Amino acid sequence: MQQKMTIREAYLQASSFFNNECSIVDATYCAELLLRHLLGWTRAEFFMRWHEPLAADLHTRWREMVARRGAGEPAQYIIGEQAFFGLNFYVDWRVLIPRPETELLVEQVLERVAALDIEAAGGGGAAVVDVGTGSGAIPISLAVQRPRWRFTAVDLSVDALEVARHNAELHGVAERIRFVHGDGLRRLPQDGGSWVTEPIDVLISNPPYITTAEMIDLQREVHDHEPHMALCGGADGLQVYRQIVEQLKQLPQLPKLIAFETGQGQTEAVAALLRPLYRSDKMEIVHDLAGKDRMVFAVY
Repeated sequence: MQQKMTIREAYLQASSFFNNECSIVDATYCAELLLRHLLGWTRAEFFMRWHEPLAADLHTRWREMVARRGAGEPAQYIIGEQAFFGLNFYVDWRVLIPRPETELLVEQVLERVAALDIEAAGGGGAAVVDVGTGSGAIPISLAVQRPRWRFTAVDLSVDALEVARHNAELHGVAERIRFVHGDGLRRLPQDGGSWVTEPIDVLISNPPYITTAEMIDLQREVHDHEPHMALCGGADGLQVYRQIVEQLKQLPQLPKLIAFETGQGQTEAVAALLRPLYRSDKMEIVHDLAGKDRMVFAVY
């Protein structure tokens, strides 16, 4: 890159590089996102001031950011941030990047807990468990919305739990979330037994659900950079759902509400796993905004 260039020129050069040499689908979006992060500018400020020169002391960092994205690293990891449910979450290679479709799961939980009057029934606020919490996006978003609720965030990855704790601190809800290194409802190491110490009102999980075969065909940004532990759900993608359901059978009291996010085409199979525990007329499959079957809810 030349030593004297405007913001606009830097943006156009990066967009062209991403599009023509790297075959990045969202080339212009990535160039804008990275450059705005580098500058610390809002979108309006970016387009109002993009004829200004790019400061010389930012050139090296800008080239590094463009190179990383060109090599396939997700833009969210480069800037260390992803927006979710109106909040900004820190993300890096240790956690899956929160997806927009999961925001609907959060919305649905808020609506269904209110409709079931679970919080009032519990007396001290709903007790919510998120299995496979990753960045903590789900429980933290709920905690910000519902100050009286109590949360447990569980993950198999110690690295992911570190990121989740950091995000909870960023949003001022760390004191209301218990972080558990566990395999579903069991504490790690495996001989530690169940970590469950009180009745669970709401159990939420957006677990790994991509099949082993599908892993091969994932976009390189996902396959090469996001943690496989948070992606692969075994041969049929249902491994973690089976595990959670088996663990639920060991509880003295079933959660009042189950909220599962699934992969497309998996909702009927996941609902079938829950039928021995929850009545069919108390279960519902919900589609996302694109019309794809995405969630399974069960009420006890």
